[in-house]
Amino acid sequence: MTDRVTDRGNSPESRDIAHVLHPYTNLATHEITGPQIVTKGRGVYVTDESGKEYIEGLAGLWCASFGFAEEELVKAATEQLRTLPYYHSFAGKSVHPAIDLAERLKEIAPVEFSKVFFANSGSEANDSAVKMVWYFNNARGTPKKKKFISRLRGYHGVTVASGSLTGLPYAQADFDLPLDFVRHTMTPDYYRGAEAGESEEDFASRCAQALEDMILEEGPETVAAFIAEPVMGAGGVIVPPKTYFEKIQAVLKKYDVLMIADEVICGFGRTGNMWGSQTFGIKPDILTCAKALSSAYLPISAVMISEEIFQGLRGNSEKLGLFGHGYTYSAHPACAAVAVRTQELMQERDIIGHVKAVSPHFQNRIATLGDHAMVGQARGVGLIGAVEIVADKASKRSYDPAAKVGALIQNAAQEHGLITRAMPGDILGFCPPLIISPSEIDEMFDRFTRALDETEMQLKQQGASAAQ
Repeated sequence: MTDRVTDRGNSPESRDIAHVLHPYTNLATHEITGPQIVTKGRGVYVTDESGKEYIEGLAGLWCASFGFAEEELVKAATEQLRTLPYYHSFAGKSVHPAIDLAERLKEIAPVEFSKVFFANSGSEANDSAVKMVWYFNNARGTPKKKKFISRLRGYHGVTVASGSLTGLPYAQADFDLPLDFVRHTMTPDYYRGAEAGESEEDFASRCAQALEDMILEEGPETVAAFIAEPVMGAGGVIVPPKTYFEKIQAVLKKYDVLMIADEVICGFGRTGNMWGSQTFGIKPDILTCAKALSSAYLPISAVMISEEIFQGLRGNSEKLGLFGHGYTYSAHPACAAVAVRTQELMQERDIIGHVKAVSPHFQNRIATLGDHAMVGQARGVGLIGAVEIVADKASKRSYDPAAKVGALIQNAAQEHGLITRAMPGDILGFCPPLIISPSEIDEMFDRFTRALDETEMQLKQQGASAAQ
C-alpha cells in the first residue's frame, strides 16, 4: 500500500487510500483504484474533482430529495448553529426545533402516533425500534415475545440489531449476523418468486401463508414484530404485489404481532404519497424514517410509536426510574432545524404534487427500458425504480455473478455522466432527487440507455461465456 500511495504523491486520492476506511467498498480494490472525490453539487447534479458533472440518479444514497444545493436548508442549519449549535434531550431537556419537528411529523403521519423519538440514521432508528419493542413486551407482561420477522433481501441498516434484520448476505457475512432473535421470511418478488400461472394476488397469498407458517412454527407467543419497507430499496427496488400488505397485516393482527414500517427510503414523497404506507395501505404500530427527513443535509432519523407502545414505555420507565435509551445527538438542534425546514419546503413547493406530475414520465421511461434485450424486468412506483438485467429474457436466466454485469453497466453509465447503483442480481436502481424535471428524467435515462447498449455490445464481443 505504501508504494501505491507514493505513486500518487500527496494527492487527495493517496491521502484517502492511506487514511479513510470506506463503507460498502472492496478495500483491496480501493487501494488500486482510489476514490472518486465529489467536490460540489447543483440541483440533481454533482461534480467530481476532475470537473466532470453527473446526474445523481440515486440521490446520493436514496436520500437527497432536494438535490445538492438547496440554500434554504443551508440557511436553516447556519441560523440554528449561530443560535444554539448543540444541546441534548436527556433528562427532559429539549430544544424548539425538536418540538416543532415532532409535532409536524405527527401531523403528516399515515396513522395516529403518540410520540416521536429522534436518532441519527435509519440504522439507529430501526435498532431503537427493536429495543422499544422488547422494553414494551417486558412492560406488558409478555417477556417471551422477542423475535422479529424480516424479509429476505430486506434492508434495515447495519448496526448489530438492524444488521440482523437486514436480509442481504453482504451485510451479515463474517459479521456473525444475524443474531438469533431474527427470522427471515420470503421476498415478495413476483418476477422471481411467482410460480407458473400464479397471479399477483395468489402470490401475495402465498407470501402471507409463509409468514403465518413461520409465526406458528416459532410460536406466536414468541414473535414480537414484523418489519418491512413499503418498497424494498437496496434489495432490488421490489414493489410489492397487489394485496400483499393487506394480507400480511391480517396475519399480524391474528397473532398480536406489531407492524413496523421502515420508511427510511420510501418516506417523504418517494412513492407519490408522503409515505409508502399510504401508497400500499400499511397501518404501522411503529414507523421509522430518516434520509429525506432532512434531505440528508444533516443526519437525523425518527421513530414514531403508537399510544399503546408509549404507555408500555412510560410504565416501565416509571418502574425502573428512567427510559434508559438515547443518543448524544438525539434531536440535535441543527439537524432538527434542517428537517423542519425540509418538511416546510415539501408543503410550500408542493413536492408531492410535483412527484405525482413527473412520475408517470419517469415510470414510462423505465417501462420502455423493459423492451431492451438485456432487461428482464423494469419496475417502479413514484420516483423510484429499477431494471433487472438478464442473459435471456424468455427464461429469466441471469448472468454469472462473476461476470459482474451490473457493475459493468454502472461503470459505463458513470462514463456517460450518470451515477446509478448496481445491486445484487444485476439490478440497477434509480431514485433521483424529487426535484428532478421531465427533461432531466429524459437525460438520465438517455445516458443509461447508451450505457446499456455499450455493455450489450461489449458482452457480445466477449461471447456468451458470461451467461450461466
